[in-house]
Parts: sequence; C-alpha cells; structure tokens
Amino acid sequence: MPDPAQAQGRRVEVSPYIEVGQVLSADLTNDDVLTYTQLTAGVDAVVQSRRVQVQLSYQYQRTIGWGDDARDSDVHSGLVRANAQLTRTISVEAGALATRTRAGIGGGSPAYLAGYDGSSTQVYSLYGGPTLSTRAGPVAVNAAYRLGYTKVEAPDLFRDETGRGLDFYDDSTSHQLTGSLSTRPGTVLPVGLTLSGGLVREDTSQLDQFYEGKFLRLDALMPVSRELAVVGGVGWEKIEVGQRDPLLDAQGFPVLDGSGRYVTDPDSPVRLAYDVDGVIWDAGVVWHPSPRFQLEARIGQRYGSMIYTGSLTWQTAPNAGLQVRVYDTVTTFGQQLTSGLASLPTSFYNGGTDPFGNRYSGCVFSGGATPGGVPQPGTCLTPVFQSISTAVYRARGVDAVYAVSRGNTRLGVGAGYTNRHYFLPEVPGADIYRSNDESYYAQAFAQRALDSRSGVTADLYANYFTSGIDGALDSWGGGAQGAYYRNFGRAYGTLSAGLYTFDVERSESAWIAQALLAFGYRF
Repeated sequence: MPDPAQAQGRRVEVSPYIEVGQVLSADLTNDDVLTYTQLTAGVDAVVQSRRVQVQLSYQYQRTIGWGDDARDSDVHSGLVRANAQLTRTISVEAGALATRTRAGIGGGSPAYLAGYDGSSTQVYSLYGGPTLSTRAGPVAVNAAYRLGYTKVEAPDLFRDETGRGLDFYDDSTSHQLTGSLSTRPGTVLPVGLTLSGGLVREDTSQLDQFYEGKFLRLDALMPVSRELAVVGGVGWEKIEVGQRDPLLDAQGFPVLDGSGRYVTDPDSPVRLAYDVDGVIWDAGVVWHPSPRFQLEARIGQRYGSMIYTGSLTWQTAPNAGLQVRVYDTVTTFGQQLTSGLASLPTSFYNGGTDPFGNRYSGCVFSGGATPGGVPQPGTCLTPVFQSISTAVYRARGVDAVYAVSRGNTRLGVGAGYTNRHYFLPEVPGADIYRSNDESYYAQAFAQRALDSRSGVTADLYANYFTSGIDGALDSWGGGAQGAYYRNFGRAYGTLSAGLYTFDVERSESAWIAQALLAFGYRF
C-alpha cells in the first residue's frame, strides 16, 4: 500500500542516529600525534507539502581526548529552515543555526577547528516571524515582522597583563518591521512604483549597545524593452548606534566579568558610535531576458558616500544554478547572521559536511533546484563569521555560489571577498577603534553515489584574513578532506581523512593530518 502521506503529496522523514568514531590527529610540523574518541547523536528531518517546507539537521558531538595533551570538547552543529503558508495571504518563516567558528578578531583560522581549540567558540542564532502578502485592487500590499536572537559563548582566549582584550560578543535581540505598497508598470502609471519603509531595533548585552534604524523610500521601475528596465529610488534614512563605557578599576583598566567580557559602567553616558540622518538614492538597470536569468546593478548615495550594489541569479540548467551578490551595508554581527540565515534555502544539502565539527560556518548549498523559477543555489555565511565583534560596522563585498546536481553527482562552489570598517566611540579598552579587516575565501564540495549503498565525498576550503588591529597578524588557512561511506541497512560506516594547514604572519606555519573511522546506526 502507498504511504498515506505520499498519497496526499506530503513527504515526512525523521531519521535520528547515533555514532561512535575514533579520530587520529597528527601535527606534521611538530611531530605530535593525538587520538580522540568521538561520540555523536543527531537527527535529520524533512517535511514537505503544498504549504509547508521544513528541513532540520542537528548533531551533538562529544570528543574525548586520550592523554594529557588531548582536551575534551563539546560541539553543537545544526541548521533548520522552515516556511509555512498559513492562509492565502499570511505565511510564517523561521530558521535556527548552531555552529563552531573563530571566536573573534585575531582568533585562529576558521578552516581548522578539529579537537579542542581555545580560539573557537559556539554560536547560536535564530529568527522568525510572519509575512503578509495581499492586494488592494492594482496595489500589492506586503508587510513582515522578524524577531532575531544571537548568542556567542565566551572562548578561552587569553588577555594580557593589563586586562585588555577583544570585545567578546555575548548576545543580542533584534526586531525588524518592513512594509511596502507597489504597482506594476502599465496598471496605474506607465512606470511601476513601490513605496516602502522599515524599522529595526537591536539591543546587545555588552556595554548596553543599541542599534536603531529607520527608512522610507519611493522606487520606480521603467521598462525599456521586454527584457530591460531602468530602476531608481530616493528616500530618507536614519541610523543611530550607541553604547556605554566599560567600568574601570582603580588603575584605570576595564573590569571584566567571569567570562572575560567588559562590565558596563551604569553611570556612563550613552556615547554614539554611529549617527547618520539624510537623503539616500540609487539608480540602475535590471536585465531579465528569461525566468531563469536576472541581472541587476545599482549605484547610489548612502552612509555619506557612494555605494555600488548588484545581483545575478542564473539557472544554468534544470538542476544547476549560479548566484552572485555585491553588497554594501551598515550592520552588526547579529543582524548579518540572521539575515544570512534567512537567505538560506528551505532545502539544503546535508552531505559531505566536515566530520570534525566545522559545519554551517561556511557555504551552505541548496538541496535541489527550485522548480519553475530562479534557483537558490545557496549562500555563504563565511563573510559573517570572518570575525565576531560587538561593534557596528560597514560591510562591503562580493560573493558567488554555484551548485549543480546531475545523476549520482553533486557539486558546489562558493567564493568571495568581504571588508569591514568598524565604528566605535573613543572609550577605554576599545581595541578596534576605526579599524578595518578583510577576508578572501573559497569553498567547494563534491559527492558521488557509487551505488545504492555507498558513495564518496570531498571538500576543499581556503581563507585569508587581514586584521585591522594595530599589531595583529594576518593569517590564512585551508584544508582538503575526503570520505567513503557505506550503508548496511540501518547501520553505516564512514572512513574520512583530511589535511589542513594554517599560517600566521611572521609565525611558524602548521600542517595537520586527521583520519576518522566511525560506525553509526539510524533509527
């Protein structure tokens, strides 16, 4: 008999699992070998129907070191994306992320985080809210509310004898409300018009930092031909960011709490880190020759200077897609992370991930092509995790993601560049005052099913990071790994091996090899 859920066009799959593995880690530079036992428990789930799309992948790893030099560690890695169409006009969207990454500016390379690493930390983030999409005659009415929350655990990074150190992020909560009224070209006027506005408020626990932004703008779209249109917009925007000073001790140094974070001085006045208020505008073109291809490029004035933005989405084949994005925005770590999480597809690729714990902090690729429209090949979260800072910053960069699935083979490539300029008031202990940092990154994966029970995967990644802190060192890292897996009914086995390297400027580089033999059972 067919499954009732399948018969009604629904797909519901829930697959919890447990796994035990043995890890061998060899520091080829210093001739040091460590071994770990890795215990894993997780669950993969997919729910798909006409109105609901949900995918969840989560695992908890407990790594137990053998010997005094091998430290124990715990890693939570997970991603969930969900979208539910409640009525014809109201939908609800949500997402959550758990990953381990570099703790902050000046931390270790994010390419290699196997075993215990005092410069890495756990990050948790979630967002969610309703969206309204309806019409009032020829006018399309849209509105959305998003609640976001981000938490970063304190790492074990050291501070110098003065107590000075980096601003270790704690947590933040954000509220975002947006709305728009729009008409299509030729319905009311020869040009299409969109009146939009929005409000955002984020509160960050460290130093009582707040971010307030609001905007109102009018955009127009004028078709030049069936494939080409001219676009432009003008409006007003105000962004204000402020914080209090850290509490100082008798020697004039910042007071730290038990986690190494600054203690806020309750008597300190609010100091503005960023304040902009004025007219914004941009103009550009949109080329849309087919439902599978769209290119947009804009130039304008915002944040007190010129901005250049653009995007390209191209479904190169029924199961292949390319997405390129050029961005320029003033934001925070919490807002950039929840925004990146919201841009991930509701169906994402869950195979070929790093068996040593570095999951979902790089590029996340789509689990399949989007039928009947422009695809979502995936999104790179690498620009978000290049460094974690409480300070507000202007983020500018470009990233590109390509994913393809053909028969038994899946491929994905992501690459980009990002630059941050930080804004902080002149306060005691501010180590990143008016600094810039930048990062170049690339990642690729491949998976091929050899038969119905076995397959191979491969992953490559590289990252170069330039810190803007005085005296800080540039670093780069990369890695390559491969795995073979085989299923034995509900049981399975995996053999993985990887080679990693990282190099800090004016310091000795390191080469590390790892191997993992694991056996698991899916319930």
